[in-house]
Amino acid sequence: MQHRSFLLLTLLALLALTSAVAKKKDKLKKGSPGSECSEWTWGPCTPSSKDCGAGFREGTCGAQTQRVRCRVPCNWKKEFGADCKYKFENWGSCDGGSGTKARQGTLKKARYNAQCQETIRVTKPCTPKTKAKAKGHPRAKKGKGKD
Repeated sequence: MQHRSFLLLTLLALLALTSAVAKKKDKLKKGSPGSECSEWTWGPCTPSSKDCGAGFREGTCGAQTQRVRCRVPCNWKKEFGADCKYKFENWGSCDGGSGTKARQGTLKKARYNAQCQETIRVTKPCTPKTKAKAKGHPRAKKGKGKD
């Protein structure tokens, strides 16, 4: 008799637990993007202060609007946005006329349906070679000064 009541009690507890989990999943699905609407359009991540760090992104789908938290990395390139991820080639040689070197990037991933260019070209100033001077610097000889 005790075995039957224990089995019955265990079965009821299991049913109650699965029911509670199912209700919680339904609640999450109703409030999440894409549950009732399949074509969400997301805007860029706008930092709350300055030009990088934590912020918000707004999404719209029909009459629905939603704000989600996002983060803009502080090392992002403003010209092509934080939601466009590129695979870059190696830097080219220094152009003596302009004093810059360039490289090209190919679009790897566009997050949140961002409008990204397929290929981009970025430049940076050429740096003078100062490695020869660094050899005589005391910090360049790590671990060699003590016997």
